[in-house]
Amino acid sequence: MTSAFEQERREFVRVKLEIPIRYKFIASYMKDELIEKSYEGFTSNISGAGLLLKGPIPDFDWIPDLLLEKMVIGINMLLPIEVDPIKILVRVAWVEALEEKTRYCTMGLKFKEITREDQDKIFKYIIRSQMPS
Repeated sequence: MTSAFEQERREFVRVKLEIPIRYKFIASYMKDELIEKSYEGFTSNISGAGLLLKGPIPDFDWIPDLLLEKMVIGINMLLPIEVDPIKILVRVAWVEALEEKTRYCTMGLKFKEITREDQDKIFKYIIRSQMPS
């Protein structure tokens, strides 16, 4: 039997990080103009395996396709210590906190495709953020 107080198990350490993120929704059935449109949101935390994104979703009807991985999200983000943006293809693990008027939502994202170099940049950032000043 599991307890409500049982500690959540994560594969990687998660750290608070609030930075702007540019992203695009990508699906094979989407028209070119939809794929080219980018959106701006922000992350409030990140780990070596994913991040929390808060931002607009253009169509709430896309949520089932996002959760079924028929649609993915391409992300560009710039870590505070980096010069070049990190590019990641992510899948949506969960969606919550839909705001109908603004179309903002909170999405838990898992990395699907990321270069080793970019993942190392994230790991280094997380390690540095855990060290005492």
